[in-house]
Amino acid sequence: VQLQACGGGLVQPGGSLRLSCVASGTIFSINTTSWYRQAPGKQRELVARITSGLNTNYADSVKGRFAISRDNAKNTVYLQMNSLKAEDTGVYYCNQDVRISSLSPYVNYWGKGTQVTVSS
Repeated sequence: VQLQACGGGLVQPGGSLRLSCVASGTIFSINTTSWYRQAPGKQRELVARITSGLNTNYADSVKGRFAISRDNAKNTVYLQMNSLKAEDTGVYYCNQDVRISSLSPYVNYWGKGTQVTVSS
């Protein structure tokens, strides 16, 4: 299983970006997917999470600005980021619990990050 995060880039404050996390390989089911970010010199922090039942939760710093969603048919989870601020700058990583068969346990995977830079 591989996770590919994409959609990052350079955006001005107040702008928007949509990140995608695409899972590929042998996939039976996907449970919880999370987006984390890591700013320079800081610890990685949870940004948003969505369960298989579509329950979501967000870091306080992004509530009302970010929205996480999933398309199970495409094995893809999105992070819509609006009203971006300089403090949203960092490398964004997706993290997912994946099961490759009905008999296997969920295994946690990390994708390579995608850089988001918010600057004028």
